[in-house]
Amino acid sequence: MTMNVKPFALAVIAAFSTTPVWAADLTSYSEPPSYNEPSTPSSGWGGAYVGGDLGMSSRKLNPFDGDKGLVLGVHGGYNMDLDSGVIGAEIEASHLGNVKSRVPGGNIREQGRVAAKAKAGVGINDTLVYGTAGVALTDFGDHRGTNGPDGWKPGWVVGAGVEQKLSDNLSARFEYNYTMTNNVRSTTGGVSSRTDVRDQTLKAGVNYRF
Repeated sequence: MTMNVKPFALAVIAAFSTTPVWAADLTSYSEPPSYNEPSTPSSGWGGAYVGGDLGMSSRKLNPFDGDKGLVLGVHGGYNMDLDSGVIGAEIEASHLGNVKSRVPGGNIREQGRVAAKAKAGVGINDTLVYGTAGVALTDFGDHRGTNGPDGWKPGWVVGAGVEQKLSDNLSARFEYNYTMTNNVRSTTGGVSSRTDVRDQTLKAGVNYRF
């Protein structure tokens, strides 16, 4: 039987001529670009700051209650950004306006306070909404025949606030604090007693961030 060589030879040549193109396709293959998850921007509230407060302290939040005092204070703290959240710590010192606190047989006065507070909040654009809690030392004074305790008395404080950026470094805030001082000794007419003294404070302030 006679083999037809010509068609066989043409098929071999065609196969070899396509091999470089196929090989080039293999060698030109590149890895697909890797996916990098976009980073979450920080809330922009981090860093050290100092500020001042002006407000009102009273046993009640009723603005028509005559038993209230003017609060003047200074504070300083440090915040850390955690994605959209913020945590921090703050130290403050306040004059409480000699607001009266009711005790058995009379009243004593709250004269001053220092406090150390932790803070946690959420930044929403240029607004920070936060809660705060910590320890407080309050200085009590005498009032009309009722003697208060000697020295500064420890207690605790909780609160909440909102802070608004005015510029890169300046912000304004409004804060509410509830403070409890347990087992405060007072003496009226030679009779001593102990009372849990509480007050509520509303204050507005300005912060400068470094």
